[in-house]
Amino acid sequence: MAKPTIELINALRLTASNLRNGAYHSWGHHGACNCGNLVQSVTNFTKEEILQYAHTGTGEWTELAIEFCPATNAPIALVFTRLEQIGLTPTDIHHIEYLSDKEVLAQLPGGLRWLKRNKKEDAVDYFEAFANLLEEQWLQQIDVRLQSITAPILQPTF
Repeated sequence: MAKPTIELINALRLTASNLRNGAYHSWGHHGACNCGNLVQSVTNFTKEEILQYAHTGTGEWTELAIEFCPATNAPIALVFTRLEQIGLTPTDIHHIEYLSDKEVLAQLPGGLRWLKRNKKEDAVDYFEAFANLLEEQWLQQIDVRLQSITAPILQPTF
């Protein structure tokens, strides 16, 4: 499971918002599929640049994620390095592309249901549910214990 980071949570929410507000979505297009739209949110790359970079590897996002090697300096390696930096793993990338992580799906409004990978509205729901799940995990990691104050509180003098 992804590492809950503010940057990843924000990227997931931004991706959902972009898709909801008309961003191009085409599951068969490396730059405009589920992962492609997320990459657009995380980088300054256009869908055309992402497509070009993805073609330096072989296969779909799921295969590219498995074959990813950060030591190659290939353009697609830069994309995967960036996704990894914000907290994603190759398994997460696979799940994002297929909208398939059961833990994320359980967070959907109304409970667990299967989504269609090539349906824009389902991608929006998945990105929002994933962001909500990670936000819950992130909040649980915060230590909010307060130190007791033993020193006297000074009153201002006027």
